[in-house]
Amino acid sequence: MRKRLTLACLAVATALSGCGTAPTYRPPVVPAPPAFKEAGPWTTAAPALPADGSWWTIFADPVLDGLERKVASDNPTLQGALGRYEAAQAYVRQAGAGLLPSIGARADVTQNRQSDNRPLRGNNQPDVYAADTLSAGVGWEPDLWGGLHARVAASRAEAQASGDDLAAIRLALESELAQRYVELRGLDAQAQMLGDTVNAYGQADALIRRRFAGGIASGIDVARAGALLADARAQLADIAASRALVEHAIASLVGQPASSFSLAPAAGQPAIPALPSALPSTLLQRRPDVAAAERRMFSANEGIGVARAAFFPSITLGGSGGVQNTALAGLVAAPNTLWSIGPSAILSIFDGGRRRAALAEARARWTETTADYRGRVLTAFQQVEDGLAQLHHFGDEAAAQADAVRLSGDAEQLALNRYEKGVVTYLDVATAQASALQARRKALDLQTRRLDACIRLIGAVGGGWQDR
Repeated sequence: MRKRLTLACLAVATALSGCGTAPTYRPPVVPAPPAFKEAGPWTTAAPALPADGSWWTIFADPVLDGLERKVASDNPTLQGALGRYEAAQAYVRQAGAGLLPSIGARADVTQNRQSDNRPLRGNNQPDVYAADTLSAGVGWEPDLWGGLHARVAASRAEAQASGDDLAAIRLALESELAQRYVELRGLDAQAQMLGDTVNAYGQADALIRRRFAGGIASGIDVARAGALLADARAQLADIAASRALVEHAIASLVGQPASSFSLAPAAGQPAIPALPSALPSTLLQRRPDVAAAERRMFSANEGIGVARAAFFPSITLGGSGGVQNTALAGLVAAPNTLWSIGPSAILSIFDGGRRRAALAEARARWTETTADYRGRVLTAFQQVEDGLAQLHHFGDEAAAQADAVRLSGDAEQLALNRYEKGVVTYLDVATAQASALQARRKALDLQTRRLDACIRLIGAVGGGWQDR
């Protein structure tokens, strides 16, 4: 009868194993707009970023390419994220082991003394005796209510989210490096322009001093020319200080001490690449932070199943056997055999509300993760719209600023010509020169801002436009 009962319990447990208690996974629907409203007429669909993730190659800068490769290999923040991802994968294997039977063996070789006053002790029992035991056992907890499967599914989703976190951190670091790099090259361009300006102002200052010595120019003219020259030198020194800080930031991003890292100045700035706008569906697929939020939402849904399963009894099927003797000699013999087989069940009757609190916590986590998912999707759309708006309007601003540079340059030259002919005072020249310098600096700064907006847009769509 006991044998038949044990076999019946095993059959029922096997049949019920895997029954789920987790609710059906229904992620919230976030309405996706059919198109981005800030996409301007500048947008083209021809170019595409590399499918291998090396999106920065669109700028065609070998120095930037080398720096980005160092981020992947040497950045400590990225290495820490990789460690967290590997730990999450190990936890998946640990959780999956709970679905399999456990097998163990044990050996005891002991000398024992029993109390003279032990209850029910016989008069013929020795005070000191040996007990040598060799035994093995197997146990398996069938997943009757789906709690173990839910735990495995939740841990697997968390590992996938950790992998998406790793991708998000990598993309953020790559974007930050690219932003710092274009900022550095923008400062190089401004430094070159200011260096030329200092030389030109120096020649003008020398000319004014000669004219003053000849009685042609006034002391006011000398002071104004000198002030322009000094201000240009101050701006050049300020650019040098800003460049040093940006260079130090790049050193930290590529995992090198700032004291031993340097980048030689380069002439010019990267060109603005032509970028297509991403479709909303593509955006939701590519953004690693959105993907991570979705996986954590799925994990929270499975967590509800884990909490629900705790309300049902835990049944374990197990058996053990071995041999026991008072001496090692003759230990393995039929009369020394011992064994045990059969199911066991544990059901918590009263726990002070612990399981209900755990279920409430799991449901609250579902609410939290769904809200986080919706928030990240909305943020993703916002960041794409921001990037498109900046590139669109910065393009119009760049065209207007180019006209300002041309016209202020013409005004500067005309003022110089008129001053040499004695038609105007040097105040007109100084005003025109200051305006022309400001226009040139704004044009260079605007180029840097356009490049920065381009990089932000690439990051907003997940690092490219190719489908995964």
